[in-house]
Amino acid sequence: MAARAASCFLLTAGLACGRRTDAPPRQEAAAPVPADSLLATAPGGVEVWATLARPATAVDGSHCVDRALEIRRGAARIAVPLLYTGTAPRLVNDSTLRATLSDRCRPGDPYLVDLRTGHPVRERR
Repeated sequence: MAARAASCFLLTAGLACGRRTDAPPRQEAAAPVPADSLLATAPGGVEVWATLARPATAVDGSHCVDRALEIRRGAARIAVPLLYTGTAPRLVNDSTLRATLSDRCRPGDPYLVDLRTGHPVRERR
């Protein structure tokens, strides 16, 4: 009887230490990345594009996608740093763009972006 109990213990221990045949946990499919989108044009061949996408969830649980901005002139590309927006920017004049910062699907402060350098500055009201 003791031999039988010992063999059951060894069999159980061996099974517990063996390779698992369970499938790995399923990973949720990543949301598709939106394509770059032309948002505005300015004189001199300047184009403003929405590029990187950042999925966000609002306080009420609704979802949105905030996009980074990039200024293109011919082959030159200038990323606008640290400015994700959920709304289309607007041209102020030939050299300035107004874009509203977005955080968790909520519009924040407006920024003036220099179309030559891509440098954003918070607009004072």
